[in-house]
Amino acid sequence: MEINDIYNKLKKAFDDGIGEVKTDVPVSPFIFADRSKINAIALFLRDEESLQFDNLSCLSGVDYDKDNLAVVYHLVSYALKHSLVVKCLIPKSDPKIQTVSDVWAAADWHEREAFDLVGMTFEGHPDLRRILLPDDWEGHPLRKDFKVPEFYNGMKVPY
Repeated sequence: MEINDIYNKLKKAFDDGIGEVKTDVPVSPFIFADRSKINAIALFLRDEESLQFDNLSCLSGVDYDKDNLAVVYHLVSYALKHSLVVKCLIPKSDPKIQTVSDVWAAADWHEREAFDLVGMTFEGHPDLRRILLPDDWEGHPLRKDFKVPEFYNGMKVPY
């Protein structure tokens, strides 16, 4: 199924929960989705017979622009042999989004990584805690405004 067909199905089911589709990009085309509806959209993408996105191959947290973060979902339907990329913009002033770990189990660790490195909160996540950095680490290293500390626990940080 082509991305415009998928977009039309999503737009019909979620109307204002679906933003624009971007096909004029140098990488995979993608669809913008409203962060407040992402869990319902994910369930629809997984359970809709004509879509069957049964695999979340990657979920990435991105420092998108001056005001926004983004969560990027890479989905695959093994049964129907098609793929999809969905993006949700999240304001830096309120970096919260619903979890999809109850839809695709693979999201569990991906969301923890985005929480740890980018500073996003995934509401409803069953175990949202740091996964790569120590508990006492300050800041989120994948944010564009992150400043590497000169020292950590009395040790010089070699950067």
